[in-house]
Amino acid sequence: PAPRPRPAPAPSESARSEAAPRPAAPPKPRFREVAVPTGTQLPLELTTALSTETAQVETPVSARLRQPVVVDGLTVFPAGAVFHGNVTEVERAGRVRGRSHLAFRFTEVEMNGQRDQARTSVVSFEGEATKGEDATKVGAGAGIGAVIGGIVGGGSGAAKGAALGGAAGAGAVLATRGRDVVLPAGHEISAALSSPFELRVELQ
Repeated sequence: PAPRPRPAPAPSESARSEAAPRPAAPPKPRFREVAVPTGTQLPLELTTALSTETAQVETPVSARLRQPVVVDGLTVFPAGAVFHGNVTEVERAGRVRGRSHLAFRFTEVEMNGQRDQARTSVVSFEGEATKGEDATKVGAGAGIGAVIGGIVGGGSGAAKGAALGGAAGAGAVLATRGRDVVLPAGHEISAALSSPFELRVELQ
């Protein structure tokens, strides 16, 4: 009888892989260099509380971006980016006159897991004046003194009592400081870039 034909050998793995179509390579990401100009406003909210009563120069300050910053249709600072900086000036109000003063600036931004230098202009606050309250304290002291002096010594006693009462009121002012600047965590502020910020933005 005639010999049976042998079956053709199965194609090897390499042959099969060469015959199968290869998936298309994913497109390479495209980037664009963007310069965020000086003066760009940054809507922030403090994540650290500050007060002229406890703050010192170089006290760390941080704030979170409340909404994204967009330049030429590209997001350069996403919402939630954290800016870091330090207190630059702090002064409590005097016991006689003057206002408390607190100033700070940011020097770095933290986003996408890394920190980059990003300097802002100084953000400053002044405490409220208490001049009107001080005048009220002195006047109240004089009035009370006049009533007491009038009871004790008639008209001349009233005049002396007013003088003594006014002096007592002034003493209360001297013993009381003006209001401190108090900025709780979550307080909304606005800072501006003091120099351009350059970065690479991936194009979608």
